[in-house]
Amino acid sequence: MPGHAEDEEGRYRRHHHHYRRRTSLSSSPESEPRERRKERSRRDRNRHDDRYPRHRESPRGRSESPRGSISRRDGRDDVYSSKRKRSPRRSPRRSRSDRSQSPIPHKRSNAPLPSQEQSYRGTDNTLQASDKPPEVEKQKPNFSNTGKLAAETNTVAGIVLKYNEPPEARKPPPKDAWRLYVFKGSEMLENVELSERSCWLVGRERVVVDFPVDHPSCSKQHAVVQFRHVVKTNEFGDKDARVRPYIIDLESANGTMVNGEKIPPTRYVELRDKDMIQFGLSTREYVLMLPP
Repeated sequence: MPGHAEDEEGRYRRHHHHYRRRTSLSSSPESEPRERRKERSRRDRNRHDDRYPRHRESPRGRSESPRGSISRRDGRDDVYSSKRKRSPRRSPRRSRSDRSQSPIPHKRSNAPLPSQEQSYRGTDNTLQASDKPPEVEKQKPNFSNTGKLAAETNTVAGIVLKYNEPPEARKPPPKDAWRLYVFKGSEMLENVELSERSCWLVGRERVVVDFPVDHPSCSKQHAVVQFRHVVKTNEFGDKDARVRPYIIDLESANGTMVNGEKIPPTRYVELRDKDMIQFGLSTREYVLMLPP
């Protein structure tokens, strides 16, 4: 039937032409009619408003942003507005300095290792005790004398004296005329009146001493002959207060001898009539006498 074949062929041609026209219109937006493009942009805009309700369209055709800024929409923006997708919020990035910091290493203790028994039981008392910082005792105030003031007041020509007179120092009375006789062998060299003052410093430092000795074995400040007012009580309870001579060694290098015996340093030793004194390794003899 030729008529029937022509109808089938015409139907095929019409269907093929409609398919080609539909694909060409969907592939290129410019090929669509103007009214269809407006309808499509309106539909896309409504879909975008439904998806993002924050963007509402004002009555005048302007879109209000969340921050209150108004921007005019055109057809081109409406077409591509539906294609924009919001990216989810990303977690804050760590800075390079944070990533580069390594964990603080564990500080090793200087305490001795625990015993085998403590390690077996799991009790390490030594390490626990060593982790605690030791308690430092606070320094207490010291109000004692430093000696600097005494050194300043006891300085003569820039030389600090080793000896200070005690409170009981006295000059001997005129009736007690103590004398010191100097002998070298059997020859008497000189005699010194000791009653002139209460203290006699003996040594090689001629700037500060009262009685100089030139022997090299003697110290610069060797010894002191000191008159002191001392009260003594006898066996019957009687008190005897007099000014008596004493000698004290100032920690000299070779010491001081009284009647051939070395006396202890820094201690007063009482002198009596006709006592013989020697300083250092000198052969000179110093005899103390009280005239009748």
